[in-house]
This record gives sequence, structure tokens and C-alpha cells, in this order.
Amino acid sequence: MAEGKSVGIIGMGDMGKMYARRISDAGWRVNACDIPEKADLLKKEFAGRTNVHILPNGHLVSRCSDYIIYSVEAKNIDAVVRMFGPSTKLGAIVGGQTSCKAPEIAAFEQHLPSDVHIVSCHSLHGPGVDPKGQPLVLIKHRASDESLALVERMLSCLNSKHVYLTAAQHDRITADTQAVTHAAFLSMGAAWMANKQFPWEIPRYLGGIENVKINVTLRIYANKWHVYAGLAILNPSAQKQIKQYAESVTELFKLMLGGHRQELADRIHKAGAAVFKDDNDHDLLLEDEVLDRFSLGELPEPEQRVKNNHLSLLAMVDCWWKLGIVPYDHMICSTPLFRMWLGITEYLFRKPDLLEECIDTAINDNTFRADDLEFTFAARDWSARVSMGHFDGYREKFEEIQEYFAPRFPAATKLGNEMIKTILEKTSEEK
Repeated sequence: MAEGKSVGIIGMGDMGKMYARRISDAGWRVNACDIPEKADLLKKEFAGRTNVHILPNGHLVSRCSDYIIYSVEAKNIDAVVRMFGPSTKLGAIVGGQTSCKAPEIAAFEQHLPSDVHIVSCHSLHGPGVDPKGQPLVLIKHRASDESLALVERMLSCLNSKHVYLTAAQHDRITADTQAVTHAAFLSMGAAWMANKQFPWEIPRYLGGIENVKINVTLRIYANKWHVYAGLAILNPSAQKQIKQYAESVTELFKLMLGGHRQELADRIHKAGAAVFKDDNDHDLLLEDEVLDRFSLGELPEPEQRVKNNHLSLLAMVDCWWKLGIVPYDHMICSTPLFRMWLGITEYLFRKPDLLEECIDTAINDNTFRADDLEFTFAARDWSARVSMGHFDGYREKFEEIQEYFAPRFPAATKLGNEMIKTILEKTSEEK
């Protein structure tokens, strides 16, 4: 039951709206705002909720709210907090929902009054995913125990699993679990567009691992570009990891082109041994039945299945190995997309016959060579745009590819939601 306190939300994007609905359903008063042009639409959207109050600006939200959440793009956090932070209610608590906490915390420290408590948060999933059981990071940066307890009560309506981290820990873990995952799927989409392919229409891209690649790639491109750009560009750990992924893709592809089978095999097995240790005796996160269930196209007959070297997955494990990352260490803070990516990567590396088939295919079969070339170009291009800190360049490339795949987003989103639900059920059994 609400305690006469109120939650302010500055920035009513999809995640801000999800928070507003859940928090208001729990009985708390919600004061919210977005840019002035959206005010009338927001008032209509929330007209049936008497405890959601759409206000003209962040000054009014800040003056009357006990816990203020900045749900804005990471690249804009400093400017928005600079504008509205000084209006924060005396003794209130402030937090943010950005994916990169370093600039967020810096903005809070610089622009908030000294009496304001800072308890930040981050739901590690998209707005279309049920938050129940999902990780919700809480960061007690400058606050009393009482302030943290109030935030916990206010956000308990999400039914998420609370994970307590520092801002620095959050940024390192989100880089480990999200940055390279996103880069891999973004590169797949860029490669398919460059080859003028719709992979669900090509039999060699259907079934098993390919289903996850297609569905998650489309799921990412169906989202807003800034969701991924902020994490990649503003998080120094993320930049390093995306750069290493591009290097791993390039180096493995060169070994394939040169026909260096033994060197390729040695490197892949060494990376796999480091990431998927021999004592890792849990069941696979994903099995054939789950992988084949979610297809945007008609599955080919088993004898018609085309072998793939899965360069994107081989490079991921190589990247983790080079960076000393053991992905299982961060499962408690993992996103649904990361769990799917880890699931298909684990599936490949813990099936020796399939892994050997990949190596043989990489050396002897040119079927996917053009695809691998474009994938390598794409991985290097995304890394370059991230390293330059080029938000406009990131957005331009993202939205071009987004437009190319847009007609299939509804079907892919539906399948993706079903796949996420299945995989979350599976991974929860493993905990």
C-alpha cells in the first residue's frame, strides 16, 4: 500500500511508461513529464489513471515528488539533470534508468542539491518484457538506509529480482553481458542488408541456431537506436569489448580464408576451454526442440540443412577468452537477449561434433563466404563508429537497417517474446 509518497518520472519513453503503469497500479501517485510536444498525447494515454499526473515540465515533477527517476537517453542525461535537478524537492531521492551509470552519476553529483539522496536503478530488460523475476539493479550511491528502503518499496511492484551494485560494477557487468551481444546482432543485420537478404526466406538460415540469430536481430532493430548507442559509446568497458569482438571476427575470418585449419581449430578449442570449462556440468540452456520451435520461415528437412561455420559465435567465444570474461559469472545480471546469445553459443561449443563441423565448414565450404565477408565489414564498422563516439553515425546506420527489416518486426516480436519466455523458464531452473 502506498504511503502518501509520490514517484516522479522525467522522460516517458516506453520504459518510463511501463514504470508509470506498474507504480500507479500499486497505489503510488505518479508525477510525470516528457517534452512539451508529447504532453497532450500522454494525458490522453493515461486519462483513465487518476493517480498518474502528467505535468508540463521536469521542474514541477521535481518539486512535488519524493523519488524522481530520470528515464532519458544516456547522452542527454547531463543536460536534463542540469535543467531540472536544482528544482528537486528538499530531501528527495533521485535516480536514473540509463544503461550507463558513469555519466548519470556525474550529472547527479554536479547538478543536484547536496541534501538530495541518490539511489539509481536499471531494469535489465526491454519495456516489452514482463519484469517479474528479471534483474533490477539498485545503486545506493549517496543515500540513507531509509531512502533505499523507500525505493525498494516503491519498485517492489515490478516483482523484479533486486541486485545491489555500485555504479562502476553496473557499468562493467552491463558491458560484459550486453555490449558485445548487441554488436554481434547489429552486425548480422548489417551483413544481411548488404547482401540484400531476408534470411527467413533462405532455407540455409532456418532452424536451430539460425532461428535465434534472426529473431533476436530483428528484435534489436525493432527497438530505438539510442537504447544501444548509449551503452556502447558512453561505457568505456563496452568500447573495449566491441573493439575486441571486431578483431576476433577479423582474425578468425583471415584464418578461414587462408585455409589454416590447425591454427583455427587450436584457437577455437583454447577459447572454448576457457569459457566453457570442463567442470561445467549443467544442462544446456537451449536444446534442439526449443531452437527449432521459433521460426519465421518453413523449416527445411534435416537432410537439406546447410552447414554453417557460425563465425559470429566462434568470434564471441574468442572475444570472451581474450578479455578474460566468463559469461556465467554474471547470470544474475543478465538480460534476456544475453541469455539467448549465451544459450546458442554454449549449444555450439558443448556439442563436439557440431563444433568440428563448423571448423571443417570454415575451411572447406565457401557457401557462407560472402556472408562472412559482409559480417566482418559490419563488425569493424560498428566498432569504428562506437570508438569515434559518433552518435549521429550510429543512428544513421541503425535506422537504415531498421527500415530494411521493418515489415517483419510484428511477427519477429511475437516470436521473440515467446522465445524469451521459454528461455527464461529454462534459465530459472538452472539457478
